Amino acid sequence: MTTGIRSLSLPRRLRLPLPLLLASVLLASGCGGSAGEKSGDAEGPAVKGFPVTVSNCGVKTTYERPPRRAVSLNQHATEVMLALGLEKSVIGTGYLDDAVLPAYRPAYDKIKVLAKEYPSYEALLAAEPDFVYGGFASTFDEKEGRSRDTFTKAGINTRLNGESCASGAVTMSMVDKEIRDVAKVFGVPERAERQVKALHTTLDGVDGRLDGVDPVKLFVYDSGDKTAFTAGGTGIGNAMIERAGATNLFADVDKAFGDVSFEQVADRAPDVILIYDYGDQTVEQKKKFLLTNPALRDVPAIKNERFAVLPLSSTVLGVRVPAAVESLARQLHPERFR
Repeated sequence: MTTGIRSLSLPRRLRLPLPLLLASVLLASGCGGSAGEKSGDAEGPAVKGFPVTVSNCGVKTTYERPPRRAVSLNQHATEVMLALGLEKSVIGTGYLDDAVLPAYRPAYDKIKVLAKEYPSYEALLAAEPDFVYGGFASTFDEKEGRSRDTFTKAGINTRLNGESCASGAVTMSMVDKEIRDVAKVFGVPERAERQVKALHTTLDGVDGRLDGVDPVKLFVYDSGDKTAFTAGGTGIGNAMIERAGATNLFADVDKAFGDVSFEQVADRAPDVILIYDYGDQTVEQKKKFLLTNPALRDVPAIKNERFAVLPLSSTVLGVRVPAAVESLARQLHPERFR
């Protein structure tokens, strides 16, 4: 079984004269650097615009040339790659939470799915990638043998979506940065600028429609029956809620997600409940649970049965964010979109 790490053929090495062999070893040991530098040196001449250096979640990497055998894991990471037209550089993918956006489906269908969820480290090595891009921190789970350091030691560069390591609140500008950083790694900065311009056109359109609107009080219901798992104040979800003309009632939770009691929800009296659609529970099942929860019976959103819905795949840092902001704004302020 291949391990994904190409080694020199021993018989060929033994045919070298001993002095030349020693010189080769010394030369190789003196050419250290990042994983990208090592793989780049072995693959041919310099590429225009390279080398480039990118810092990501505490890992600084220099790329001598664009990755040629990338693996993308998690929905939002995969869709960033596809939005940038990088499917020919992607040799494997895995772990979707939702159907790929229709515009990207033809490109996605040409990429090998390595696993329904996360491939094992051994399976990833067998695919022989030179770059692994993960959407969530769980992509690089050290306990599963997939730490970023482990990949680096194997000569494989990595990237983690910026939301997973943000210090402080995630802002809309981080969507731009994520797209631009990935494009920089692959040497296609002009594609990033086209994407960013299109995404801001959508956001600017929403801003124009909502000018002067009174924000509605909103509670996010992700999941939970004993307590409610909700959106806190540091994730991209909070920024999206604000941009869509609402106030996140649990923005004071100092993390992207957190548990709150249903009594706390009742005390804050949301006008609208935003349901994140994913997993085994359907939206209708979640609505029924909320509507019949005694703790919530006096909540305005429950009395008026006022709900909004977004797929979970649209509430993480990626190319879906602007369209999701528009969708939420239409649900919260339909009078502004007639």
